[in-house]
Amino acid sequence: MSQQTFTEADRTDGIEPDMVDQNNSPKSEAPANGVAPINMIQALNSAIDVKMAEDPNVLSFGEDAGYFGGVFRVTDQLQQKHGLTRSFDAPISECGIVAAAIGMGAYGLRPVVEIQFADYIYPAYDQIVSEAAKLRYRSAGMFTSPITVRSPYGGGIFGGQTHSQSPESLFTHIAGLKVVIPSNPYDAKGLLIAAIEDDDPVIFFEPKRLYNGPFDGWHEKPVSPWKAQELAQVPTGKYALPIGKARVMKEGADVTILAYGTMVWVSLAGAEHAGVDAEVIDLRTLVPLDIETIEASVKKTGRCVIVHEAPKTSGFGAELSALVQERCFYHLEAPIARVTGWDTPYPHAFEWEYFPGPQRVADALKAVMSGGR
Repeated sequence: MSQQTFTEADRTDGIEPDMVDQNNSPKSEAPANGVAPINMIQALNSAIDVKMAEDPNVLSFGEDAGYFGGVFRVTDQLQQKHGLTRSFDAPISECGIVAAAIGMGAYGLRPVVEIQFADYIYPAYDQIVSEAAKLRYRSAGMFTSPITVRSPYGGGIFGGQTHSQSPESLFTHIAGLKVVIPSNPYDAKGLLIAAIEDDDPVIFFEPKRLYNGPFDGWHEKPVSPWKAQELAQVPTGKYALPIGKARVMKEGADVTILAYGTMVWVSLAGAEHAGVDAEVIDLRTLVPLDIETIEASVKKTGRCVIVHEAPKTSGFGAELSALVQERCFYHLEAPIARVTGWDTPYPHAFEWEYFPGPQRVADALKAVMSGGR
C-alpha cells in the first residue's frame, strides 16, 4: 500500500489515511522570534508544537486529540504538521493511554497525552501511581518515565459532577510525580515545555475556565479576553519556566493569599472587593512547592488565606495550611482560613453556590483581618 500524506481535504471529507509519509508530510517551521497576544489554548498548542518540531521523540495522543485536535482544540493542527505517527487518536481507555505512554517513555520517547477531562483520569490512576511514578526508583535509575499527562480540570462551565472536578490532591500525595497548574497563557506555554523536557512524569492540569480568558468569579459580568492581559503576551518561540517556582501576582502587606489556576484571578477580585492589601501568590506548581516564597510572604503579612476549587476535606489547602503553621506559627496574627469547594459532588444547578467566588474570598479576608474566623 502506498503511503499517503494528511491534507486539509482529508480533514474536510473525514477520510483519515492509515499512514503518513514522514518525508513528505507538512513540517513545522522554526518558531519565529517575537511576542504575540494569545489565549491559553493557543499557548498550550504552541508549546507542544515547538517541542514536536524540535525533538522527534515528542509525540501527542489521546481521545479525539489527533484528527479533531482535542475537545478544546489544544492539539489542533498538530497531526497535519507532524504526521499521523506523532499526533494520533487513542481508544477510549484512559488506563490504556497512560500505560502506552509509560512504555513509550521507557524506550526513549516523550509522549504528551491528553485525558479529555480530569474527571476521567481515575481509570488511569493505577498506571500513574504504581508504574509511572515508581519506574525510576524501582529500576535504580535504569528507566525513567518522561511523560506529560495533560488534562482540563475545574469548574465554572456548567459541566456538572462529571466535567468539573479538581483531583489535584490525589496526585500531590504520590512520591515521584510533579503537579503543575498554570493560570495564564505565558506560564502555560513555559511550564508545559518544561514538563515535556522533564525526565519524570508530570501531571499538567489546565483550568478550562481560563482557556479563553481570565475569569474573576463574577459570573454575571462579561468575561474580558486574554489579549488585554500582560500575561497573554507570549513569545512565539521556545522558552521554559522552572517547575517549582511560584509567581507573586500582586504584592501586598496585610494578608497572603495562596491560590492556583482559576482561583488566582478570583483571589485578585476578592481582595479588590474586600479593599484589603493582599499579597496574591500563584503557586503554579504544587509539587515541587515553592515553600520559600510562601514562607517569606506569610512572615511579612502575618495572615494567610488559601483558595482552591476542590472540596475542603483533604484538599491541597490542608497541606498548605499545615506547612504555613509549621514554618510561620510565631508570625501568624490570625488563624489560617481556607476558601474551597464544598464536600459534595459538583452540582450543575447550583454551580455558583459551589464555586469559590470573590464574595467568599472577601468574607474570609475580612475575617482574617479582624483576627477571627
